[in-house]
Amino acid sequence: MDIHARIYIAGHRGLVGSAIVRRLLSEGADNLVLRTRRDLDLTDQSQVEEFFASEKPEYVFLAAARVGGIHANSKYPAEFIRDNLAIQSNVIHSAWKNGAKKLLFLGSSCIYPRDCPQPIKEEYLLTGPLEPTNEWYAIAKIAGLKMCQAYRQQYDFDAICAMPTNLYGPGDNFHPEDSHVVPALIRRFHEAKRAKAPFVAIWGSGHPLREFMHVDDLADALLFLMNDQSPDYATNVGSGKEVTVAELARIVANAVGYQGELHFDTSQPDGTPRKLLDTSRLCTRGWTSKIELAAGLAETYRWFCSQLTPVADRSPLQ
Repeated sequence: MDIHARIYIAGHRGLVGSAIVRRLLSEGADNLVLRTRRDLDLTDQSQVEEFFASEKPEYVFLAAARVGGIHANSKYPAEFIRDNLAIQSNVIHSAWKNGAKKLLFLGSSCIYPRDCPQPIKEEYLLTGPLEPTNEWYAIAKIAGLKMCQAYRQQYDFDAICAMPTNLYGPGDNFHPEDSHVVPALIRRFHEAKRAKAPFVAIWGSGHPLREFMHVDDLADALLFLMNDQSPDYATNVGSGKEVTVAELARIVANAVGYQGELHFDTSQPDGTPRKLLDTSRLCTRGWTSKIELAAGLAETYRWFCSQLTPVADRSPLQ
């Protein structure tokens, strides 16, 4: 990838998109094409077609999506499947139609079957039922991955997919109900510390195993993939390390400085019991994760605190 080419980052204000922008700028990129949601509605086909026809980006990072945790997926299934299908269909087609040299579509590890063998290899896709708590998002992402495959096959369009593990870091969504597990825990422990609460309730049993990766690690991997000439169109990206949700909670509590007890609410769903990606396909090509979980969580908490209002630090950026 020519770092001085016109590079479009769809979703540049989100967790992944902002990390990609930081990484590209650090490499000397000087021709980034960025649009806010107000400037460009990616669910609107005519707007997307007009944008690509006029801007002609040479490289595209498709990181825009409607995202959220278990609660959001359960509450807004129609929006999760409708908006994501629209965004990726519009962007992938218009990028190809207007001569983009390469497109990277950001998938998700939730596309894999709920109970597939561990660690999860790329070839396990579509070999079993999905996790019900996020199937709407997963089905949309599977469609995007398959659309990249189809455009490669029929049009020889260099569209590739990266399936990241669970992400966290600066720019995350810390909404009290619609966030993922790491930002939800950071916010909950922070508020409990301020309130001097004796305990914090955590959804589920704490037993499920999860893999986490700092978003800056992902951005580094995505640039690596954009510069890679491998014929693989789909690649897992992860840290290769897993912890229980209970262990994660304790690490977050330590990063925040909360010293109360942890109470696990077993009436709430656990989600997938274990989800560890097999990243050997990427590692054999020369890339590995670098940011350790404890250090990454501490840095993320510092970012979270920097976004709090000066009046009262109960309402982080949402």
